[in-house]
Amino acid sequence: FGSSGASPPPPFCPPSHTVPRDSDTSPGNMDIDLLNPCAKEERSKHKLKRMIQSPNSFFMDVKCPGCLQITTVYSHAQTVVLCGNCNQMLCQPTGGLARLTEGCSFRKKVE
Repeated sequence: FGSSGASPPPPFCPPSHTVPRDSDTSPGNMDIDLLNPCAKEERSKHKLKRMIQSPNSFFMDVKCPGCLQITTVYSHAQTVVLCGNCNQMLCQPTGGLARLTEGCSFRKKVE
């Protein structure tokens, strides 16, 4: 409608991860170690953005609180899982990780 003479905002620039250049430091030094990231950072990254791609899902053994029978359940189950022995509900879907019923205990299955 009118030219106010205002310039567009500058493009977004991510914060720099390099050490400020001083006379006693070389320009190649970095604050973070790219070859050995900390485990906390790796867990918070998307499954495809990790240094070594790995899924977020897993299989687990769930123990029924009523009859103590162990059932294998997928961590992101999309249906209600019932105990095969006493028909008690072990977990229910939530859209992401399945929610275990109160009193159920679990452990991740090893490969």
